[in-house]
Amino acid sequence: MSHRDNLQPLDEQGNDGSTPSWDGFEAPLRYDWHDIVFFLELVRHGQLVGAAKRLKVNHTTVSRRIRELERALKTKLFSRTKSGFVLTEAGLKILEHAEAMEYQANSIAQAVGIEGEEAGGAVRIATMEGIGSFYLGPRIKRFHDLHPAVLIELVTSSGLINLSRREADIFISFPRPAERRLSVRKIGEFQVGLFASSAYLRRRGVPERKAELEGHDFVDYIDDMIQIQAVRWLTDVVVPRNVVFRSTSLIAQYTSASMGLGVAMLPTFVAAHNPDLKRVLPKLSATRDIWLSVHEDLLHTSKINAVIRFITDQVRRDQDFLLGQ
Repeated sequence: MSHRDNLQPLDEQGNDGSTPSWDGFEAPLRYDWHDIVFFLELVRHGQLVGAAKRLKVNHTTVSRRIRELERALKTKLFSRTKSGFVLTEAGLKILEHAEAMEYQANSIAQAVGIEGEEAGGAVRIATMEGIGSFYLGPRIKRFHDLHPAVLIELVTSSGLINLSRREADIFISFPRPAERRLSVRKIGEFQVGLFASSAYLRRRGVPERKAELEGHDFVDYIDDMIQIQAVRWLTDVVVPRNVVFRSTSLIAQYTSASMGLGVAMLPTFVAAHNPDLKRVLPKLSATRDIWLSVHEDLLHTSKINAVIRFITDQVRRDQDFLLGQ
């Protein structure tokens, strides 16, 4: 009997009823590729509800699909914390590959000429308190008018953000981030200077020379709690002898100076929100770079590019304002 005689007829699904032989190789890992989409959305949102809204499903569906993916991969991908879902080491290892799959899937659509959808979905921007509250915040309405389908999530932080762990999609910072696989660009600069309220200057006098600052009260950061050295801008221009208030919050410093407590070193775009804050010795100033960072795997997404273009354009248009001119 020939080998051909041993062949079994195929059924309607194309199976011959025999057990496949892989000649010593393990059968390929089987999982539902759609589960990767659920995995990526949970990474980006950190919460079942957020991922579910983006995917237009119930949050229990997201949970079930993640469990199925973990079962197929035989590893735990997320740890659940009080703040949400955080990637495990195994999850971090497959994240890059999952994003590459997403990129290739989008590339297929582009290759055959399918027009991309309008930018939509959540984009999380992380930045320092001053930029977030006094610069980006007032401009979100303008962005929303241009891209109503994009939800901006603005996170303010006193420290550096880890984009590789998806703590945010975009990071606007003073120091240049040093993480690997980031697209980093300098988009502008801003100036910081000394400011005090009219009431304070009437009470204590307007200093005409740097030496006269020694007799004045100052507002500053809490020195041993500074996480980013770039905010040590007061000591760039003067060594204050009498600090009457310290705070990790730039808003608190701005408010206390506005109320007449003392002289504060503030970004000029922050002080501009209160006309009663007067510039003291304008030649005493410092300049900081503004860096925009995004993980390179997110650069292909329309919503990310929409936000990057908007912020970059705004900062470049506002350079004179940001430099106190």
